[in-house]
Parts: sequence; structure tokens; C-alpha cells
Amino acid sequence: MNAKVLELARSMDLNNSQTVDRLLAQEVRRLYWERWNERNKDAIAACNEWLASYGLPLAKYRTWGKALGTGKSER
Repeated sequence: MNAKVLELARSMDLNNSQTVDRLLAQEVRRLYWERWNERNKDAIAACNEWLASYGLPLAKYRTWGKALGTGKSER
């Protein structure tokens, strides 16, 4: 860690370990989902393609969002 930044943080009474824990947890979460999306991009694309072709399963039974239609794209 940069000594100047640590010195400033101490002068501001920041809890360095708590701050680093929180920021590291955020970065781990962000990176986890970024990698998950990359690993699963083909499955996500296939699912989106299926939904565009066939619409939402059981959409005809919905009582809400009728104005949204069946979910099928107009091809």
C-alpha cells in the first residue's frame, strides 16, 4: 500500500482494515459475476434466442402485463 495514502487515512481516522475488507469484497463480487457471465455467455445467448422464438412459457396464463404480449419477437 502507498505510504502517503495510509498516512492520510490514519489522519482521517479511517479504519483501514475494515475499508480494505469492504472494497475487496466488492471487487471479488464484481469479478466473480464478470467471469460467470463470460463462462455462461453461450448458454445465456441460447436462452435469449429460444425466448425470442417461442416467447415466455405460460405467458398466456398471466393476469398482469397483458400489454407486453407473449414475449415473442415479431419475425
